Amino acid sequence: MTARFPVLVFDLDGTLADTAYDLIGTLNVLLMREGLTPLALETGRPFVGAGARALIERGFAHQGAALDPERTEALVRDFLVYYEAHIADESMLFPGALAALDRFKAAGFRLAVCTNKPEGLARLLLEKLSAADRFAAICGRGSFPMHKPDPRTLWLTVEAADGDPRRAVMVGDSKTDIDTARAAGTPSVAVDFGYTDTPVAAFSPDRVISHFDELWDAVASLEEALFQRAIEAS
Repeated sequence: MTARFPVLVFDLDGTLADTAYDLIGTLNVLLMREGLTPLALETGRPFVGAGARALIERGFAHQGAALDPERTEALVRDFLVYYEAHIADESMLFPGALAALDRFKAAGFRLAVCTNKPEGLARLLLEKLSAADRFAAICGRGSFPMHKPDPRTLWLTVEAADGDPRRAVMVGDSKTDIDTARAAGTPSVAVDFGYTDTPVAAFSPDRVISHFDELWDAVASLEEALFQRAIEAS
């Protein structure tokens, strides 16, 4: 691959966008349909971030309801149909995210999304949030034969964005994101406001930020190492 642009690759749920309200809201529709008590946002928030199937399994288990594989598959299908129709009822970009994207894009960075959310839903959400046009590539589950934490998912996302893999940074909120970046040989910046019940610093990302206003300096602090890596590989 011909290297051209520095690239920032973002996770979506819990990193760029606070989607817990609509994800838990969709889960609650299924729970109530089954005669179970809906979850409070604070209870369900740690269940978000690993995909619809895991969210359903965690939510039903919390309410003491066992699910067999066939029933789980049916619930996943119902979840995705309802969620697509309500994908941005309450979801929003985290504070400072849009300004940060615009600053990096103006500075010549390519921007990309690498999420385990289905690609179609990721694109729809970013369109609803008026952010899709910032990204050179939006990749999700179904874009490639594999998904995070397989490092090939990150490599292929960088390639789709016409980015330089030697000057790439992964921005995420979870162990999965950090493990993906580490396996790909890519530095990682973790946000500490995402969806993990373990403090994200425990997973040893290269940098941790608490607001998108801090992202520029976090990436700048990695630039010297990134430039050196590019020089050594050239």
